[in-house]
Amino acid sequence: MTSLQLRKLEEYLQQIDGFDKPKIKLEQYTTSAHIASRMLYTAQSQFDDIEGCAVADFGCGCGVLSLGSQMLGASHVVGFDVDSDALNILYRNCTDLDLFIESIQCDIFQYLPGKFEKYFDTVIMNPPFGTKKNAGTDIKFLEIAIKTASSAVYSLHKTSTRNYVLSKATQLGAKGTVIAELRYDLPRIYKFHKKDSVDIQVDFIRFELNS
Repeated sequence: MTSLQLRKLEEYLQQIDGFDKPKIKLEQYTTSAHIASRMLYTAQSQFDDIEGCAVADFGCGCGVLSLGSQMLGASHVVGFDVDSDALNILYRNCTDLDLFIESIQCDIFQYLPGKFEKYFDTVIMNPPFGTKKNAGTDIKFLEIAIKTASSAVYSLHKTSTRNYVLSKATQLGAKGTVIAELRYDLPRIYKFHKKDSVDIQVDFIRFELNS
C-alpha cells in the first residue's frame, strides 16, 4: 500500500515542468499528471512495485514518472534519456520539488545492453510509440526493460498493437497483462499537427517477469 493519496500524487505531478521545445525526432510528449499518477499509483497500491524498490525510467524526459516514483517511496530511481535538454528540465524539477533522481544521459540501445541486468526491481516507462520513422521503438524499449528489471515492467503501448506486444513479451520471458485502456491526449505541439489535440487509445500493461 501507499501512504500518498492518488489525488495528492496527481497534484504534485501537475507542478512538474514539461518540455520547453519538444523534439519530434524523439517523439517527445510529456506524460500527463493524470495518466502518470494512475500508472504509478496502480503499480504501488495493487502490486507493491514502487515503495522500497529500485526503479528505472527509460526515456524519462522531464521526469514525471521518475519523480512520481520517488514521491511514492522508491528507494532508488534512475532516469535514462538521450536528450540533455530534457535532463536539464528534470534537474530543475528535482530542485523545485526538493527530490533527488539519478539521471544518465545515453542512448539506451547502445549503452544498456550488458549493463544493469536484473538490477532494478521495477521499470516504468512511456516509450516512443514509433509512429514516425522509428517503427518498433517501443518494442526495443521493452526488450531492454525486461532484461534490466527483476520483478516487473510497466509501459504504455498503442492498443492497436496489443496482440503483437503481448506476444513479443512472451517470447522475451515476460507475462503481459493489460491493466487499463487509456485515452492518451496528444496536444498540438508540432507543426504537422492539424488538430488541437488527438486522443490515441493506449494500453497500460504490466509485464511480470518469470525470473
